[in-house]
Parts: sequence; C-alpha cells; structure tokens
Amino acid sequence: MMGTSARLLRLLGLLQVPRDWTGPALAERLEVDVRTVRRDVDKLRGLGYPVHSTPGTTGGYRLGAGAALPPLLLDDDEAVAVAVGLRTAAGGTVTGIEETSVHALAKLEQVLPHRLRRRVAALGTATATLVGRGPTVDADDLSALAAACRDHERVRFDYTGNDGTETRRVVEPEGIVHTGRRWYLVAWDTARDDWRTFRVDRMRLKLPAGPRFAPRDPPEGGVAAHAQRGISSGAYPYRARIVLQASAEQVAEWVTPASGTVTDLGDGRCELATGAHSLETLAVWIGFFGVDFRVLEPPELVEHLDAAAARYARAAAASRVPGGGDR
Repeated sequence: MMGTSARLLRLLGLLQVPRDWTGPALAERLEVDVRTVRRDVDKLRGLGYPVHSTPGTTGGYRLGAGAALPPLLLDDDEAVAVAVGLRTAAGGTVTGIEETSVHALAKLEQVLPHRLRRRVAALGTATATLVGRGPTVDADDLSALAAACRDHERVRFDYTGNDGTETRRVVEPEGIVHTGRRWYLVAWDTARDDWRTFRVDRMRLKLPAGPRFAPRDPPEGGVAAHAQRGISSGAYPYRARIVLQASAEQVAEWVTPASGTVTDLGDGRCELATGAHSLETLAVWIGFFGVDFRVLEPPELVEHLDAAAARYARAAAASRVPGGGDR
C-alpha cells in the first residue's frame, strides 16, 4: 500500500482529469476504503486545493480552479506527449508562442526522469522540421476566437477572400479547425444565413466580441467535416466529383484533408470530392492516381479530358513514326 504522501499525490493526479470521481472509484484506484478517500480529500483542501464535491449517487469529487497553478502530475506517456507538443509548437504556425514553448519545454525536460528525458531527447535529435513560408496566425486571435466559441459570442472581422475582395463579416462561431498547416474558423454567417469556413490568417478581428447568441445545431457531420468540405472544394472555382476504381483506404493515402473528401462506395470503389483553380490541374492530379475513374461533375472536366486524350493520342502516334514529331 502507498504511504500517505504518495497517495495524496496520486489522488491529486486523478483529480486533475476533468471528470467527476465517485468515492468508490477513487478508493478502487488508490486501493483504500472510501473513508480514507474522504480524509485525503480533506487534507488536500487543507493544503489549499479546491476540491469540490457534490452529494448523491451521481455526485463525486472534482478539482476546481484555484488562485495558483497546482503541481501538474503526469504519467509517463502524458509527459512525453506534452513534450512532443511543446517541441512542435516551437516551430509551428502560431506566432507569439515559439519562445514560450521553448521555455516551457526546458522546464519540463529539467524535471523529467532520466528514462523519459532520453525518449524526448532522442525524438528531438532524430527529427528535423521543415519550416514552411506559409501564413501564420496570432496566438491572441486564436484565444479570442476560442473564447467566443465557448461563450457563444458573435465575432466581427474584416476578411480577405480568395480573390482579394475585402468584406466585413459578423458571425456566430462554432469551432476552430487546424489542418496542420492552416487554421480555420467554422461559423454561421449572419448576413448569408449559412455556415461558412474562414481562414484565420485572413481575418482581422474587431474586439471585443459582440453579443451572445443561442447555439445552433452544428453543421452536417460536425465542424471538422464541414471545414474539410469547404477547404477541399468549396474555395475553388472548379469543383469535381469523381468515382475512382480504388478502395477508399487506398485513395485516402493519396488525399489530404485539405485536398479532397473521400467517400467509400463499396465494391472497391470510392467517390472523391475535390476542387482546383483550373481544369488542367484537376485532370493532371486525377491522372496521378493511376486508376480508372469516371467524372460525375463538372461536364467541363469531361470535355477537357476528351481534348487532352486526343492530344495525347496524337503525340503517341507521332512518337511511333521516326521523325514524325520533328516538324
């Protein structure tokens, strides 16, 4: 059985998980009786930790927010995950948190046990990050948007569209989506009376946030699915739906969330919804898959494929004749 000090630390670690713990559940985890759990909870309260409790069969214990940051207790996998996240954030797409992430990572690595420090150090040594020149977003803007989503407050901002057009938007924010490269806000556009997806780096927020609104039912499939549909095809002048003679699992290896949406049709087939700035780009990209396909829409893409096929056929025929192409 653990000593009292070790048990209190273990109890504090359990309470840091955001859920309500019943007395019997904590007693089972700590291998003590419920009476001991109550005494240990009182000891934590005496040390200044705000442990809240609710009575009844559905009640339990929960650690509330205090005036100071309590010691953060992590198990091995959690500590490694936090370290990896901090290392990634240090070279990520959010401005203003790089230096803070480095400082937090240094503090964490200093207190990690030797076995975990070696795991984190090995990952850092073996991993190289390719830093792109893509757009970044401000950490304060992300925090403001997240708070508006949480508190159901309208957001006002100036927005630059794909064509460079400047518009003023008033939206009811639903959630934020990160693709690994860019950040997007999914929100109900009050002027257009519909769901829209906005690139955060193209937004210039007007703070403070506006009045509260009544939450709506989320878009079909949820925030991430709606953002993927908008990112992969909605923002492009040419949108296509194509049936590929390949499984959804196979095609999903070729398609990123930002380039298309894959739907399993069964029988080893799938449908790809995608978009591009030109028919030429669509035709070339689909050809890279190396499988048979059928275009459902748009009809302009079918016409372009006819013209491209005829051009390729002429090139192949000319290439079979010695000197046929030297004119």
